[in-house]
Amino acid sequence: MSDTPELRTTPGSKSRPNRFELFEIASEQSGHFTAKQARASGYGWALLSHHAKGGQFIRVRWGLYRFRDYPSSTREHVIAAWLAVGKDKAIVSHESALDLLGLSDIVPNAVHLTVPRSMRGLPSMQGVTVHTSSKPKRPHDVVTRDGVVVTSATRSILDAAEAGAAPEQIEMAVAQAINRGLVIPSQLQRDSDERGRRVADLIAGAIRKAGL
Repeated sequence: MSDTPELRTTPGSKSRPNRFELFEIASEQSGHFTAKQARASGYGWALLSHHAKGGQFIRVRWGLYRFRDYPSSTREHVIAAWLAVGKDKAIVSHESALDLLGLSDIVPNAVHLTVPRSMRGLPSMQGVTVHTSSKPKRPHDVVTRDGVVVTSATRSILDAAEAGAAPEQIEMAVAQAINRGLVIPSQLQRDSDERGRRVADLIAGAIRKAGL
């Protein structure tokens, strides 16, 4: 008699588990996958639980797993938090975005995510800071890094500055972004005017220090 639980289909799932398909999905997410993605690849709750108990899958958070043998990365906790909150809604932002974009040497003390204001009632998660925004998400506000949706360099700098990041980190981020062609200084300055005098003055000073 087989030790594998009987397959049970759920709405939206396949009748047979497709490990290759699930691994392909997880490979774009540092080895992580959600329970919803697993079900879509034919892994019902019983089979998913069976593999988690057997050690083939590691349960990271409720509804979030990773392949045990997938190589770990230094920022996989960011991807895990992003998936746990919801990849269709959440965006990695603020200091976490600056880190992923390589614009700062700051080590965020939490994973910063931004979601629509309509999701402000999300339950708190350890190690995650969720920001809400009523601003519409414009195409140039987001980029993709290693399969993760991240705020653009301009948006990340302004969000971090408005949230109170250390001025020297903002200055470093501005200089790096300008040198790498990730921001247009005049556009960065114009956008900073929408964030209040403190942020606008900080950005203006950072642009000057960058030699522009």
